[in-house]
Amino acid sequence: HKMTTSKLLVPHVAHMDDADVTELEQFRLRERERRTGKPGGRLTLLAFVVKAVSAGLRAAPAFNASLDPFKEEIVYKRYYNIGIAADTGRGLVVPVIRETDRKSIMQIAADIERLAGEAREGAIASEELRGGTFTITNVGPLGGTALIPAINYPEVAILGMGRVQEKPVVRDGEIVIRKILPLTLAFDHRVADGADAARFVAELARQLSDPNLLLLET
Repeated sequence: HKMTTSKLLVPHVAHMDDADVTELEQFRLRERERRTGKPGGRLTLLAFVVKAVSAGLRAAPAFNASLDPFKEEIVYKRYYNIGIAADTGRGLVVPVIRETDRKSIMQIAADIERLAGEAREGAIASEELRGGTFTITNVGPLGGTALIPAINYPEVAILGMGRVQEKPVVRDGEIVIRKILPLTLAFDHRVADGADAARFVAELARQLSDPNLLLLET
């Protein structure tokens, strides 16, 4: 079983950080209202995270790789296929969205909608579950603040999204209420170190804090 293999073979390390998604959520909800009924119209936060991750992986290729334990080779992927861990009635499946670096946020949102629907109905083709280079798991809908996700072996990293919560934070010496998304990157310590992870997650948080930065990516 892949998860058992993952836990036994891979030295897991996790790095956690928070993204302030207040402005992104305002933008997302406004756009969702405008696009209701169109493909990708159920614009979820996950679509934006997929896009931000694709941009972040370009600058941090160690996390878009796989490790061959027998040859002890790291294989760096030059394509971006992001797996989305979906909890269905039949257990966990990970449909893969292909070439996310080349797709708009709306196209990614439409892919997520289609794949999640097929996964729930148990009608997903096996090729839709293959070829991922990095995985995102969204535990937000299930509650809980943070988790340490298990790497989707033979990939080397996985991002866990917690639940967005309104929290008091200090901005310019004032306490304000902001919408905060907890992020956890679990990664294989043989491939990258804590400094790489800290940079990757900090850049991800920066992209998600400003919708304009994300739109420049598309």
